[in-house]
Amino acid sequence: MEVAEVESPLNPSCKIMTFRPSMEEFREFNKYLAYMESKGAHRAGLAKVIPPREWKPRQCYDDIDNLLIPAPIQQMVTGQSGLFTQYNIQKKAMTVKEFRQLANSGKYCTPRYLDYEDLERKYWKNLTFVAPIYGADINGSIYDERMKSKSEILLFTYIQGCG
Repeated sequence: MEVAEVESPLNPSCKIMTFRPSMEEFREFNKYLAYMESKGAHRAGLAKVIPPREWKPRQCYDDIDNLLIPAPIQQMVTGQSGLFTQYNIQKKAMTVKEFRQLANSGKYCTPRYLDYEDLERKYWKNLTFVAPIYGADINGSIYDERMKSKSEILLFTYIQGCG
């Protein structure tokens, strides 16, 4: 009897994977995303990317408070016993400052946690009780205008398009 070989998927447990690209890889982030997916990162729905040491974060975020989030999305999840339905509700426009205040409110702030696995468990456990709100489709960038690479500036725009 012939046994068919079944190729097991990469990242079968759907764990959140961590990547550490070089500066060259970081500059060509579209190619790096393809690499991440080839390793199975997409199976978890997100991945952690640690920027290279040469990359410098924005020094100040004071000038983005008035950036408008035209259509924040509230993700509603209902269900039980492993069968869930998710739908999105478009909320009224808000500024980054208003979004930050909402994110830091008692309802939405990060709960106390022991480690990242504990935090992830709490996220999934509370998803049906507190509907998360996402600031999608923002015109503009939170990246520093003085960055050397246009790819780095466009990275945030690309990530927005994936949502």
